[in-house]
Amino acid sequence: MAGAEEFMRRALEVAARAAETQGDAIARAAELVLDAKVFWVFGTGHSHVIAEELYGRAGGLADVRAVLEPGLMLHEGLLKSSLLERLSGLADVLLQTHDIGPGDVVLIVSNSGRNAVPVEFAIGAQAKGAKVIALTSLAHSTAVSSRAPGGQRLFEVADVVLDNCGEPGDALIEVEGSPERTGATSTLVGAMLVQALTVEIVSRLAARGETPNVLRSLNV
Repeated sequence: MAGAEEFMRRALEVAARAAETQGDAIARAAELVLDAKVFWVFGTGHSHVIAEELYGRAGGLADVRAVLEPGLMLHEGLLKSSLLERLSGLADVLLQTHDIGPGDVVLIVSNSGRNAVPVEFAIGAQAKGAKVIALTSLAHSTAVSSRAPGGQRLFEVADVVLDNCGEPGDALIEVEGSPERTGATSTLVGAMLVQALTVEIVSRLAARGETPNVLRSLNV
C-alpha cells in the first residue's frame, strides 16, 4: 500500500493548498454567479467531469446549464477528443448553438488551459457579454505555450481564475520502473473547488433572504 498511501498523502496536500489559497477567488466567483442571468459550465476532455459535477447534482444549483459536446468528451474516443479540443473555430460553433449572452457567467474548466477550444470559448463568451470563471492549473498553464491561434492561455482571458494547485502534467507520483508519473489530482481538487463554490453561492443566497434552488437527491 506504499504507493496508495503516498498518493493520498500528497493529493491531500494539494487539496489543502487549494483550500488555503483559493478562498478569495471562490468569493469573487460566487459574486459573479449571484448576479448572473444564467450560470453555464463547460469543460473538454477529462475536464468535462468537473462541468458535470455542477450539473444536475444532488446538493447543487438547479439552474446550472452545461455545455456537454459529445465529441469533446471521452466516450467517442480519446484521440477524437484530444484533436477536437485543439480545433480553432469549434468554440464559435458551440457559442452559436448555446444561448450565452449578456449578464451570463460561464465556468470553463481546463487543466492545461492551452488548447484552442476552451480559450476561444472564453473569448467568445466575453464578446457576447458574459463573464468567465476559469478553473485551471496555473503551474501547468504557465509552463506551456498556448495552442490557441491568438496565443492566449485560459487564465489570461478569464475574469476570475480558480487554481487547482496541481503540478505540471497533473500526475504526482514517481514509481520506480514506470517511465511516467501516476496519480492525477485535477479532478478530485477541481470537484472540491466547484463544490466549495456551490456552497458559497447557496450560503450567500440564503443570507440575502432568498431561497436557494438546490437539487435534492432522487434517491432520498
